[in-house]
Amino acid sequence: MRTYKTRIFAMLRLVIASSLTLLLAATAGCSGSRADGEGNNIEYSISARENYEKGMDSLENDEWIDAAKYFAFVKARFPYSKFAVLADLRIADAQFGAGAYLEAVDGYKLFIKFHPTHEMVTNGYASFRIGEAYYKMLPDDWFLTPPSYEKDQSSTVDALRELGTFLKTYPSSPFRERADKMYKVCAKALASHEWYVAQFYWKRDRPMGTVLRLRTLLKRYPHVGYDEEALWLLGRAYLKVGRPKDAKTTFQTLVSKYPKHARAGDARGELAKLKI
Repeated sequence: MRTYKTRIFAMLRLVIASSLTLLLAATAGCSGSRADGEGNNIEYSISARENYEKGMDSLENDEWIDAAKYFAFVKARFPYSKFAVLADLRIADAQFGAGAYLEAVDGYKLFIKFHPTHEMVTNGYASFRIGEAYYKMLPDDWFLTPPSYEKDQSSTVDALRELGTFLKTYPSSPFRERADKMYKVCAKALASHEWYVAQFYWKRDRPMGTVLRLRTLLKRYPHVGYDEEALWLLGRAYLKVGRPKDAKTTFQTLVSKYPKHARAGDARGELAKLKI
């Protein structure tokens, strides 16, 4: 699978490279078949619209390389057409579909930069796809590898940031519902990671590390399933580092916000012991 994806990425880069674009501009006729490096034939048409539509058909059929070729042809042969502008966006879509997510992110960002008033920007599509591309790179849970919360979370941080920006910037976008679901998944993943690290420090008798991680979890990723346990452990960690006033405030917060939770009873017991 990795070899196949690497091959796809390499082909896409070749197709989209400026040298190929220049070649198309110099040699492409109005129509006809052109053999590619793989021995396949691409049937180009006489208009920007027709070639663009062929590219869109290729996208729908998951034929990423063919799609990129059609869109590169549109850009080279019809540079002043409205379809040439759209071709920039669709090349990023082809990269996204092939799993070349970082390349796709660059494409979407450039599209937003150079076409800020385009409909596919103002409706939030390009911004949403940036967040979705990072989302696709989230670490996964595979039974032969450590759980995802133990892995590097750089892509998760990027996805949360971009999806958060999208949700704030495009409140009426048709992609908002999908983005909101992804955002919550990212927040839960990052909370899981913070919880894992906090427990790691706690088990190794490094309570200040636990305090710092739990404060981050509660501040940045509230209401995703960790609040009660995080408050309970945070209160205990505060006691262990000699900060009983902070521990008292934390236990009181737990009791006040989650009075029926099992940890609320434990917190009441700790509050009874405190002499402050």
